[in-house]
Parts: sequence; C-alpha cells; structure tokens
Amino acid sequence: MKNLGASHENLDQQAYLIIKKMINDRRLAPGDKISQEKLANELGISRTPLISELKFLEKEKLVEAKPRRGFFVREFDPNEMVSIFELREVLEGLAARRAAATITDQEIDRLQKFFADFTVGEHIDDYRKYCREDRGFHDFVTRIAAREFLESILSSYNIISFSYQQGEYEGLVRPPDETLKEHLAIVDAICSRDPEAAEIKMRGHFKRTIAILTEAAEALKKATAG
Repeated sequence: MKNLGASHENLDQQAYLIIKKMINDRRLAPGDKISQEKLANELGISRTPLISELKFLEKEKLVEAKPRRGFFVREFDPNEMVSIFELREVLEGLAARRAAATITDQEIDRLQKFFADFTVGEHIDDYRKYCREDRGFHDFVTRIAAREFLESILSSYNIISFSYQQGEYEGLVRPPDETLKEHLAIVDAICSRDPEAAEIKMRGHFKRTIAILTEAAEALKKATAG
C-alpha cells in the first residue's frame, strides 16, 4: 500500500478515502474491529489523523465506536437496511429522472455498455462480476444526473447497500436473473431521454428490493419474539 507520509496531499483526506474504499471492497467487513495501530502503519500516518477520519466515518454511519473497545465497521439490521433502501428509492429515482433529462450522446454510449456481458433468460452465476456491474451502473446514473450534492449524499448509502449484504449474492439483495431485466429497462428509459419513465422504473426496481428486505425484517422480528 502506498505510504501516505511521503505524499504532499492532505493525509487526513487520503486516509478517509482509503478506509472508505476498504469498507466498500469488504477488506474491512461488517463487525470487524479496526486495528488503529496496524492501519496507521499501513497508511504511513500517525494515529491522530486516523482517529479523526474514523470519527468522520462514524458520522457517516460506516463505523461505530464502542466504549473501551475501539472502532468497528458498523453492522446493520434488516430494519435499518429497509430505511436505507427507501432513501435510495427516492434519491436514485430523482437521479434517473435528471439523468434522462441531461444525458449526452457520449454518456448514452457508455450507459448502454453496462450489463453487455449478461443475457436475459440465461442463468447468471458470476454474482461477483454482476455486483461490480450493478454498482458501477448505479454510480454512473447518479454521476450523469449532474448534481454533485446528490452524488455525495448517495455515496455512503450505496457503500452500505453493496458492502453490508452478507448473503449468497455477493452483496446483492436479489439474484441477478431477477434484476437484469429491470436494469436494462432503466437503461432504455434514460437513453430514450424519458425522465418520467426513468424515475418510475428506477423506483420500481427499489420497491421490489424493499419488499424482500421488509420480509427479512419481519421474519427476524418474529424469530426474536419467539
């Protein structure tokens, strides 16, 4: 890993970005204790700026401080995931609408390349590859919506959504065979420059995922009550 102490850039900001990426890539998994000494050595910085950035990540709900135990990558229960996806539904629905209204021909070419390696009707078993494509797709739609604040707000929500799911689908709530058609329909609506259809299809995509998460939350509630 690059030694940040040798850089002239802001060490705090670099540490923040690297830790965030480690969480995003699951090198730091939900529930993991963050070894401050080890991480400071790897990043080539002192613990003071490291702790500062961990506290900032705590405000973003990506880590949590436990008294006398240190910092841990935050874990989320199904109810919290429902809330996160409800926020994503609204915000990414807005992003899809804005993207459809502002997309350029060059961006259309790029957007249409997403999911090109997957075919509707054929079973998808490379969940990791599909998850990367899924993440890139949602990030790109938000980026071409041309709203810096929207992208910033969604950043942490998307990291939570993709990094904190620990099921069999490599960070996906639903199987790729089920969501591919939905993704392609969103692509078509945005590339057709139809803001209303783009928002409806994006929000419908999230509503179906929210229904699955709600069932999981209810099942956990019953199991805990029992």
